[in-house]
Amino acid sequence: MMEYPNQSGFRQRKLQPQVRMRGSTMEPSDPTQLFDDTSSGVNKHEPGGVGKSPDVFSGQNLLSDPMSNLAMAYGSSLASHGKEMMDKNLDRFIPISKLKYYFAVDTVYVGKKLGLLVFPYMHDNWEVSYQQDTPVAPRFDINAPDLYIPVMGFITYVLVAGLALGTQNRFSPEILGIQASSALVWLIIEVLAVLLSLYLVTVNTDLTTIDLVAFSGYKYVGMIVGVVAGLLFGRTGYYLTLLWCCASIFVFTIRTLRLKILSEAAAEGRLVRGTKNQLRMYLTMAIAAAQPIFMYWLTFHLVR
Repeated sequence: MMEYPNQSGFRQRKLQPQVRMRGSTMEPSDPTQLFDDTSSGVNKHEPGGVGKSPDVFSGQNLLSDPMSNLAMAYGSSLASHGKEMMDKNLDRFIPISKLKYYFAVDTVYVGKKLGLLVFPYMHDNWEVSYQQDTPVAPRFDINAPDLYIPVMGFITYVLVAGLALGTQNRFSPEILGIQASSALVWLIIEVLAVLLSLYLVTVNTDLTTIDLVAFSGYKYVGMIVGVVAGLLFGRTGYYLTLLWCCASIFVFTIRTLRLKILSEAAAEGRLVRGTKNQLRMYLTMAIAAAQPIFMYWLTFHLVR
């Protein structure tokens, strides 16, 4: 309060109005404050001046946390169930576990197998090794069929075909696609024809479709060697090299499949007799003879 003199000489007191600013805090002992100011979301009665959120936010957290946990648990169970169903249906059409066996190879096996495909004449033991009624992995047995060499051989054959066409100024993406599609279609036709023949002859064998794909895909190795020889030495080198590779794949197929298709006669160590066994022998020779035909058909137009 301030005092000032008036005209009569007496001092009067001037009362200074009490102004309360918006958002300002007041002491608890102030009698003019009727309600606590909660507009800032801070409770001044908490120790240290740190307040808590309003009750409405804590209530929402209590409701949202169980729902989010339930949604996460349901989503996790749904994802695991979907993965299980996908693996089950996929394994029905594409045996992933069996495919792992055919790709269980190493560098030593690939080198020996390539040598066996080109020079099969000195190899004596053609039987597949077993361990507890299960064939061992290809990297432990050179006689075991694999899919690594056929797949890589197919890809390499397409690339070599593109190189051969490029040296003759005949390369185009369309022709390369036709070349790859043609080789794949002929491979499928060959495998289906062999399966149909085995069914008609009623051969009891442990050959699977993947085995037939592997044995039919080994001819790409000789095809690659023949085309490369043609690029380096002309048509004469192509014909001589392809003739050698055709003879090698014929011998390889005969000695490999005779233990599969002629398993009964080979197990007894006797000659094949009877009409049924003769049909099996003819089927084995027909499969082996088809390999050189496909090798020439798929490569003769690549070398000029």
